[in-house]
Amino acid sequence: MSDAAAERAQARHRRPPDCRYGSAAGQRGSHGNAPPSVPVEQLDGALLAAMKAGARTPFPERYRTLAPVIDQVFNLDTLLATSIGPSWATLSGTQKAVLLVVFRRFTVSSYVASFDLYNGQSFQILPAVRAVSNGDVVVQSRLLRIGSSPIALDYVMRCGQGGWQAVDVLMDGSISRVAVQRSDFRELLNTGGGWALAASLEHKVASLSGGIID
Repeated sequence: MSDAAAERAQARHRRPPDCRYGSAAGQRGSHGNAPPSVPVEQLDGALLAAMKAGARTPFPERYRTLAPVIDQVFNLDTLLATSIGPSWATLSGTQKAVLLVVFRRFTVSSYVASFDLYNGQSFQILPAVRAVSNGDVVVQSRLLRIGSSPIALDYVMRCGQGGWQAVDVLMDGSISRVAVQRSDFRELLNTGGGWALAASLEHKVASLSGGIID
């Protein structure tokens, strides 16, 4: 049996984590599980390190550092599917696979490009976790800036096989990244389908990374 097949077999028999917010397991962060704030703390720490590394550190190096954190913290499959919306069901398996690869590069490159300057900033996670629909919860994070108002970066967290992962980001506490991306993607999908969207995301990755990431 191949490693991939063995992993799928194990997954079928693996007990799903008890990450209901407020459950005993969810509060104490038992093995294979953690409170919904933990992934956000990991992301905030990685972003702060990226900011301190700054633009003097080559883009590819910062990309390689952030990529595994993004993979762990975000459910990129869900983020992409909900950003595309109903059109996701009409795409071929090949288009979905290509789009996921490009969307991952786009997401990581966006964070690398956006968090590249340190001027004494810090992150704060608010203790209150807000429950929303379908068992999701919102973890409230703040980017604290010296001499400026904090920036709210709230994360909609969902429990899955891997524990809590982010399925949306709310800028300023209310502007949904998924909704913004769906608006951006809609025209491309309507006029050129999945391949047009993939080409557009590739172009954005090249622009964000200065053509280094492909």
